[in-house]
Amino acid sequence: MKLSRLYSNKPNLFEPINFTQELNVILAEIRLPENLDKDTHNLGKTTLGRLIDFMFLLKRDKNFFLFKHIELFKSFTFFLELQTLDASFLTIKRSVSNNTKISFKRHPGRHGDFVSSPAAEWDHFQVPIDRARKILDGLLDLQALKPWNYRKGIGFQLRSQDDFRDVFKLTRFAGSHSDWKPFVAHILGFDANLIELHYRKEDELKSKVSEEDILKKELGDSDQDISRIEGLLLLKQDEVDKKQEVLDAFDFRAPDIERTEQLVDNIDEQISSLNARRYSLRHNRKKILEALNENQILFRPNEAQRLFEEAGIIFQGQIVRDFEQLIAFNQSITDERYQYLQEEYSDIESELNNINQTLEALGRQRSEMLSFLSETDIFEKYKKVSDEIVILKADITSLNRKRGSLSRLQELRNTIRGLQEERTQLHANIEFDVDHKTTDKTSLFSLIRLSFNEIVEEVIDRKALLRVAVNNSGHLDFKAEILDESGNTTSADLGHTYRKLLCVAFDLAILRAHIDQNFSRFVYHDGVFESLDDRKKENLLTILERYTNMGIQSVITSIDSDLPIRNTGQGRVFDDSQIVLTLHDQGDEGRLFKMRAW
Repeated sequence: MKLSRLYSNKPNLFEPINFTQELNVILAEIRLPENLDKDTHNLGKTTLGRLIDFMFLLKRDKNFFLFKHIELFKSFTFFLELQTLDASFLTIKRSVSNNTKISFKRHPGRHGDFVSSPAAEWDHFQVPIDRARKILDGLLDLQALKPWNYRKGIGFQLRSQDDFRDVFKLTRFAGSHSDWKPFVAHILGFDANLIELHYRKEDELKSKVSEEDILKKELGDSDQDISRIEGLLLLKQDEVDKKQEVLDAFDFRAPDIERTEQLVDNIDEQISSLNARRYSLRHNRKKILEALNENQILFRPNEAQRLFEEAGIIFQGQIVRDFEQLIAFNQSITDERYQYLQEEYSDIESELNNINQTLEALGRQRSEMLSFLSETDIFEKYKKVSDEIVILKADITSLNRKRGSLSRLQELRNTIRGLQEERTQLHANIEFDVDHKTTDKTSLFSLIRLSFNEIVEEVIDRKALLRVAVNNSGHLDFKAEILDESGNTTSADLGHTYRKLLCVAFDLAILRAHIDQNFSRFVYHDGVFESLDDRKKENLLTILERYTNMGIQSVITSIDSDLPIRNTGQGRVFDDSQIVLTLHDQGDEGRLFKMRAW
């Protein structure tokens, strides 16, 4: 696929551009001296790349220049003519106002003009854009991109200034790594299926782990397991069955006996034990309160000194110091004992509170049982047993629900373990694939690496390395590096100029490696010579011309001051056949769209 012609229904405002099959130059001439030092000139060389992207069925974006200035462009209809891989031609028709309806026409000759063609002459007329993309994908037949469509790789063929920031990640790859890394791996010759599957397994694993966390929070008690739940269900169901038999037989002798035994053997025994414990705790609490109130030292060293002075005995302060030290020592012991007693008092109060609550609950149970035993109304006993069955069945329902959650949790954990094993195996398979393709000198990746280095080395006399590595998460990391004389990575690739060169070299190397496959044959580079010195510009131009001889169409844009200096005998770098569009800053006639700047 190559570009052949771009035109519109308003040739007085947008002149037709006829592309050649080799090198195509969009030249911007700065003729006014006051514009020489400007960084941007708004002539349209960058806008042209965006317009071509629009014609490759870029979806509407309110910030795209055609829609941002809709009043200026709403009456435009554009036509893009492409040369397909079978050497025939395809014209795409798309208007601005009705931009979601696309028309296609195949024809044998180049540089057609179908502005006035009626609907009947189009092979597909005003097709919705999603279906139009599928049709165009089929007509272009870029099999080497499968399973992706033609749109996925269009960014590497239409490099804007923003796309020179990173060799591999284009501005249109704004999503997660899973959105673009498999595709880049694919065009580099690696097994993209493994990489896509690894991302899917990773996402699935994250989803299952999230479900597990939610279930664990719902269950609350982490000590519970299915075996315990099953045991409780068995006991509860047995109790329900027994009570139901009592109701069915209308015989309450067994419940009476059961309650009597429970009252004597269990509840009364618990109440007696707790009362004894409560008595002991209260006794200890009383002793602690008495001890806490005895925290005083009655000896007064100053009064003792006065008494000694009255007796005519002079101690010169020594007795005061000795007794004060003694008091300080006793005070420290008293403070420590006080803290211990306070802690013990707090523990006793807490235990007493729990005992009182338990005794209150046991008292209620005892009262209910005595009430049941003393109840003479058989129907009242029937009602009480029925109520107990209802409560038991509610407990069983709750346990069944918990059992279901625990079963689901167990299933999730088994699934998580399986996904972790699959992810680990995929990680290993990816590493094997990368190692194999990297060491195989005949692999597609090796061919791309050689071409990439050849381009960079010829331009700047430095070797360059494409590198693909598998990180600890099993994901691919792509690197493009410039090397020093010892083969070590330098920081040269961090500068904008050399990073742009790496992008250009990468795009050309990809096209060259796929030259014998159903792959695109054109590339568009905006401002390709910018910031390079003259010798490097000339070297790059030589490479671009060589690649066009291989069958790769190159479209480049440049302002005249960035052009390389080449002695052609005529004082010109390019001949007329290579310059397909000349822009300049002398009025509206020099712009891509011959209208006021927007």
